[in-house]
Amino acid sequence: MTVPPETENEPAVEPIYESDPYISTRIRFGTELRKFRLAAGFSQRKLGEAIHLSISQLSMIENGHRAPTLKLAGKVDEALNLGTTLTGLLDRLNRAEAQLPRWFRPWLDFEREAEAMRVWASLMVPGLLQTEDYARAILSSKPGTTAEQAEEKVAARMERQRILRRPTPPMLWVILDEGVLHRPVAGPDVMRGQFEHLLDAGESPRISLQVLPYAALNVLGLLGSFTVADLPRGNRPVAYIDSQSMDDRVSDRSHDMRNLAFRYDTIRADALSRRESLSLIKETMRRWTT
Repeated sequence: MTVPPETENEPAVEPIYESDPYISTRIRFGTELRKFRLAAGFSQRKLGEAIHLSISQLSMIENGHRAPTLKLAGKVDEALNLGTTLTGLLDRLNRAEAQLPRWFRPWLDFEREAEAMRVWASLMVPGLLQTEDYARAILSSKPGTTAEQAEEKVAARMERQRILRRPTPPMLWVILDEGVLHRPVAGPDVMRGQFEHLLDAGESPRISLQVLPYAALNVLGLLGSFTVADLPRGNRPVAYIDSQSMDDRVSDRSHDMRNLAFRYDTIRADALSRRESLSLIKETMRRWTT
């Protein structure tokens, strides 16, 4: 693709940004906007003039440093003759994020940016590894939830899993309590499908899947599930603590990090190896099959 020469104050060849489009809504939208702008042969200056936005403001949106609005998306759609392409994309992204609980939303950007995550799951398969049917069984169980609301929440959960399909996904170090394998969240077909998905995930070089067996007699994990995210560029780790008694479930406090690191290491020391864990999952899947 040939990019037309720019004006005197704008570079003839724009830099290629390495931002991962799955990190956040802002970056995903900005990546798509830039792709369509270049495909249409528009410079930032030309598009900025068409939608009455400065080059610096447009650049911030394309780089994910500024949140887009539906009004702006509509202007770009009109200027580039895209119909409702960008407006529809932004609406879907906003709707998906809106389906997540308010107390969970602060965690989203950390999860999307993480280079590695250490996950302890004491009650159910963690959201990043759930199948659509397993997630639907959980998310539709809340009293008063309509079928439409449940489907929107399921779509939001599946959207989160896009980070695992990135060219370089985060490393996942997941430990499941054995009780997760035996808890009947849904019928046998759904549970079998979930176990098959776990077995596939466990073969990935970017996912370590272990099970803490009943025989370990480890009760430390009964305090609750949690995830610790290791962030890039030297930022200190951030944790999501799954607790119904806490309003502030996202923390980077030093004492929280030390406590969670101790709990995770202690649980992992008693967990089965990856090979033994996958064998246990296979054995449990046969129980659900029969």
